[in-house]
Amino acid sequence: MKKIFAGLFLAGTFALASAQTISFDKTVYEYGNVPVGADGHRIFIIKNTGDKPLIISRTQASCGCTTPEVTKDPIMPGKTAELKVGYDTKIVGPFTKIIEVYSNDAENSRSVITIKGNVGEASATIAPQTAIKTEAKLMSTPQTMKVAPAAKKATAKKLQAL
Repeated sequence: MKKIFAGLFLAGTFALASAQTISFDKTVYEYGNVPVGADGHRIFIIKNTGDKPLIISRTQASCGCTTPEVTKDPIMPGKTAELKVGYDTKIVGPFTKIIEVYSNDAENSRSVITIKGNVGEASATIAPQTAIKTEAKLMSTPQTMKVAPAAKKATAKKLQAL
C-alpha cells in the first residue's frame, strides 16, 4: 500500500514539474516621451518555457485607454507569441497602466505587465512665469507694420467712404 501511495506521489510530482510556464521578454515597457496622437502600440513577447501548451485565457487592462491583444491559439513549448498593447496617446500627461495576463500556468496563472510613459510635446510645455514675461514684453514693445502701397490705397478709399 505504501508503494502505491509513493508511486502516485511521484507521478503527481512529475506532472507538476512538467507543465506550461509563462515568461515575458520584459514586464515593464517604458514608452518615454510620446507626442500627442503618436502610435501608442508596443509589443511584449510571451514565451512558453514549459513542455506543455500554454493557453492565454484572457487579458485585462487597468482602464479603457489601454487595449491588449493576444492570440487565442495555444503557445507550444519553446515557442513565443506577441502581446500587442495599445495606449491612447490623445490623453496628455504621464501614465502608468497595468495589463493582467491570465493563463493555464499552474504557478503563475495571473501575470502582470506594466506600461509607462508621458504623452505631450516637451516644446509645448512652458512655465507660467515664462509665458507671463513673454506676453508682458510683447505688450510693452511697440510694433510697426509695413503696409503694401495697394493696401494703403484700398484703406484710404474705405476711410473716405465713411
